[in-house]
Amino acid sequence: MSALVKLADVSKFYGNIRALEEVSLEVHAGEITCVLGDNGAGKSTLIKIIAGLHRHDAGTFEIEDEEVRLGSPREALDRGIATVYQDLAVVPLMPVWRNFFLGSEPTKGTGPFKRLDVQLMRETTRSELHRMGIDLHDVDQPIGTLSGGQRQCVAIARAVHFGAKVLVLDEPTAALGVKQSGVVLKYVAAARDAGLGVVLITHNPHHAYLVGDRFVLLKRGAMAGSHAKSDIALDELTRQMAGGSELEQLSHELERAPVPDLIGGKPVEAPEDDRNA
Repeated sequence: MSALVKLADVSKFYGNIRALEEVSLEVHAGEITCVLGDNGAGKSTLIKIIAGLHRHDAGTFEIEDEEVRLGSPREALDRGIATVYQDLAVVPLMPVWRNFFLGSEPTKGTGPFKRLDVQLMRETTRSELHRMGIDLHDVDQPIGTLSGGQRQCVAIARAVHFGAKVLVLDEPTAALGVKQSGVVLKYVAAARDAGLGVVLITHNPHHAYLVGDRFVLLKRGAMAGSHAKSDIALDELTRQMAGGSELEQLSHELERAPVPDLIGGKPVEAPEDDRNA
């Protein structure tokens, strides 16, 4: 089965700054590809390339086997790639249905009688959210009154409704508690089960492992690993993402050294209880 999106040895440079170097990944229909990395790993640059905000400088970017160089987010959207950013870009005081159709509002009537089809937007929003298993009490309430997890779920349902084939999610659980994170991951899995290819950007390996099918690890703009879920356990994924060898070195550096005796001028060892801890 061919990939919906395929990046091969993609690089991006800003002057002399290497933001991304020879990164490869594939996104398949009905699968979740998780991109993991710490701050500064290159995740944001990767998102911008897939979303059409930035063009890559080297390597190949293919959408359904056609090599592309996207020039804008609209081009990406027209090719079925929808990106949900962490800030969601919603208008807090507008109702849920208005945000659901923001920028793509249906109209009725012609000429001077042309107006927004409010009834259609309300009904469609309610039915699409219900189809994704999202039960909102009132689609007329301002979207700013929803929890962070609920707003993420509305954004996911919106992308599915407008025909996205690939859904890119930028740290959707970063600012959420455990319960709300679980709700969002449930709808990420629902998007996968609806046949979309999902790219989940995260720095949380536990969340990634719950829903992910493939894992791409980034470190300082380069690939630090690429694994199928069947090939790696959660502990190893966490160790690789955290930089296992670096943590071991840091652990040795932080081992307790002899404590200087400020009175006698002679070093004294740490208490026995501490040494045996």
